[in-house]
Amino acid sequence: MTMQGKVAIVTGASRGIGEFIARRFAVDGAAVAVSARTVEEGDHKFPGSVASTVRSIIDSGGTAIGVAADLSKQEDRARLIETAEKELGPVDILVNNAAITYFEPVDGFSESHYRLMFEVQVRAPFELAQLVVPGMKERKSGWILNISSGAARHPVGPPYVRGAGRGGTVYGMCKAALERFTTGLAAELYEDGATPGVVHHGLNKGVPDEMLEPPEMMAEASWALCTGDPSQLTGKVTYAKPILDELGIEVRA
Repeated sequence: MTMQGKVAIVTGASRGIGEFIARRFAVDGAAVAVSARTVEEGDHKFPGSVASTVRSIIDSGGTAIGVAADLSKQEDRARLIETAEKELGPVDILVNNAAITYFEPVDGFSESHYRLMFEVQVRAPFELAQLVVPGMKERKSGWILNISSGAARHPVGPPYVRGAGRGGTVYGMCKAALERFTTGLAAELYEDGATPGVVHHGLNKGVPDEMLEPPEMMAEASWALCTGDPSQLTGKVTYAKPILDELGIEVRA
């Protein structure tokens, strides 16, 4: 299957993995709603913005709109879906990639940081799914892709290596919750034709080069999970390289 004629929302698409996913989907014919908090270049200390991602897609002959959204806010979540459907049509594909992360030890982790991380990485994907699932069920098709991380895995031990967690306990909690939501939603929607799934990315620090999964690989795996056989991929929790190897797909430039 191709994405020709499909409507996709990609959150956290101003840079990095989200940007590459949005561009990959657009190359295959999807109309993409690019969402993030950084609207224009210079609004954030890192390069990348909603405007630049949209521009790169349009300059390549694709279709995209930008929707600025702070996913910690319920009204922005609703507005994202409303805007995408108004300007592009019913949502066929939802990619929950947006994240905000603080790497701090548990004994010093602030309540505000804790709440913000769960709002963006757990509550927002849950609520965005609630908003698009009814339409997907009605049309008997749809794809929800949640971007997770190896941090969701339990630390190896005992004994535990001192400093191995690098303050990532809350981040791991968020991603583990996201994965459990994914498989639970997949079980609920299996008979309705919607396909929730998870693709992982690694945290680069301390990871051997052969295990790193660059944004291009993440984008290709995301495309594969959203175009493949739903009966085989629904509820899939996987890493980018293994799923591409399994499906015999090479990363395209």
